[in-house]
Amino acid sequence: MDPAQAQRRIAELRGAVARHDELYYRRARPEISDREYDRLKRELEDLEKQFSTQAGGSGGESPTRRVGDDRLEGFQTYRHREPMQSLDNTYSEAELREFHTRLARLLGREDLGYVVEPKIDGLAVSLTYEKGRLVRAVTRGNGVEGDDVTANVLTLHGLPHELKRQGSDAPPESIEIRGEIYLTFAEFQRINAEREEEGLEPYANPRNLAAGTLKQLDSREVARRRLEIVLYGAGHCTPPGGAGPTQSGYQALLKAWGLPTVERFWEARGIDAVWGAIQELDRLRHAFAYATDGAVVKLDSLALQREAGSTSKAPRWAMAYKFAAERAETRLNAISIQVGRTGVLTPVAELEPVVLAGTTVSRATLHNRDEIARKDIRVGDWVYVEKAGEVIPAVMGANLQLRGPQCEPYRFPEVCPACGTAAVQLEGEVALRCPNHDCPVQVRRRVQHFASRACVDIEGLGEAMVDALVERGWVGTPADLYRLRREDLLTLGKKVEKTTDNLLAAVERSKSSELWRFVHGLGITHVGAAAAKDLAVRFRGLEALAAARAEDFLDEKKASRIDGIGETMAMAIIEHFRIPRNIHLIEDLRRLGVDPRPPPAARAGGAALAGKTFVLTGTLPGMTREQAQAQIEAAGGKVSGSVSKKTSFVVAGAEAGSKLAKAVALGVPVIGEEELLRLLT
Repeated sequence: MDPAQAQRRIAELRGAVARHDELYYRRARPEISDREYDRLKRELEDLEKQFSTQAGGSGGESPTRRVGDDRLEGFQTYRHREPMQSLDNTYSEAELREFHTRLARLLGREDLGYVVEPKIDGLAVSLTYEKGRLVRAVTRGNGVEGDDVTANVLTLHGLPHELKRQGSDAPPESIEIRGEIYLTFAEFQRINAEREEEGLEPYANPRNLAAGTLKQLDSREVARRRLEIVLYGAGHCTPPGGAGPTQSGYQALLKAWGLPTVERFWEARGIDAVWGAIQELDRLRHAFAYATDGAVVKLDSLALQREAGSTSKAPRWAMAYKFAAERAETRLNAISIQVGRTGVLTPVAELEPVVLAGTTVSRATLHNRDEIARKDIRVGDWVYVEKAGEVIPAVMGANLQLRGPQCEPYRFPEVCPACGTAAVQLEGEVALRCPNHDCPVQVRRRVQHFASRACVDIEGLGEAMVDALVERGWVGTPADLYRLRREDLLTLGKKVEKTTDNLLAAVERSKSSELWRFVHGLGITHVGAAAAKDLAVRFRGLEALAAARAEDFLDEKKASRIDGIGETMAMAIIEHFRIPRNIHLIEDLRRLGVDPRPPPAARAGGAALAGKTFVLTGTLPGMTREQAQAQIEAAGGKVSGSVSKKTSFVVAGAEAGSKLAKAVALGVPVIGEEELLRLLT
């Protein structure tokens, strides 16, 4: 390559990297994988070194010499008291060993001690604690200053606003504590499922979702999503040395102060031990509740870290080793279209079965029409499949070298495959949807949702039964479930008396289910189970909820305002009840004898379990898990589906499984039903 060609390629790469930085850091909507991005950046770095004079001297304006900038309009900025740098990274064991060789040469010693930590795929943030109290939270920004996101960080589950003080481990007068904000896989799946139902583009992975959530301007919207945080680094500290002498010791200090720390870390002396720790982490990370995309290797001695120093962008004493995304190649046999509860048409790739990350994958998401066109995915192609965020199989692209002449561009259907109604695209949405409210698939999905365990929980009303009831025209709305007649149900087959009577008994029992279950079952856009519980506490009846006005949710001066319900959800609730059929459904339910149970009134002495998080596992002798959860929530506690260091208690019954083992490993208190009942009193 001659100098003129190099200059053109450097300019092209700088533009491409800058564009992808904007998509990743500011919009949380990257278009290429991390590995593709790193390849572009590495090519640019190599060309800048080789053609430094022609490329603009030292490359001061190059994106290879600066930290990606996540600052957005609408946020105040705050200057870090100590720069918040990014990390150099590699996918190569050889380059990791070269990192050790450079450090050993720089520091004049070979026996270097390291700490190996999981690299959590989230959004970098710096917290400032003064005199033990959280006063500020700032994103990395451009490394010098970042966006002040304090109001949003204060909503994070499990983050103490005041540090514990324990003798010699008491926190310093002032310290910047660095870490990562992330979402668990479970929360990622929950939110993406809601977005797809609403016709919105799903997030590609938990990191994008965490970044997009933290940069919401309304902290109540942020509170709806269970963001988590892990802390591992130190910035400016007064007095100096308040973080201790070593990185491993600093982790112990963070834990003593009551802060959430990494799942585990390894102390390793020498690069061979480091590589062994990385391999062990790679084996263990799939059991973590959050995405890990690599390992961070740091010098353990903070004094040696200071001696090694930094470049303009990254410390010389640390390196991120990134795991390659697990990818498989297989043939795309067909594209099927699923119709959701709200009419959204979702394309699904039907694949030749292939093993990916230890499981056999035969279906993968294609998200929407625009995504298929952008990636030019065609039936008959050999396609690359990855687990997006290690959770959902997704088609990443096609192997164009293997594309045959029979593979024609895919034409997304213009009509609903279930009812033939012309599909529409609503303003602001990327998805196409069927606008026919009476579309049989939508009716089935709405009834299934209403009757599911997450809603009014009608046992015996599974997918096949709902299909049969809708097909015969007996059920068109959830209210029709309460009109079912025994003589009709007995015609569904031979010897169905017992199942019919059981189903009718379950339908009758559901009339007095908890109010929040009915609120959730209505299928209001943006309203999941957690929001439904908050709404049930506030309104205590379906009619009162239907009559709510905007000020009931949003007026800061009103005692009736509900924390965690922001403008987007409030408007969705109000719009839902402006539609006559939705009001009619509530009236119909009431006429048919539905009488939801409101939540228990708040106790005069306050909530016994306020601030406590429980995990239920196994079979309890005297109550179901649902009953235990209801009692815990009535007493102000919360119930989580996974065990972490933030869990207050694990309630274990007979045949408790992996959750019990994890609780023991993490030192989380384990109690039985008897002890739970004592806590409830």
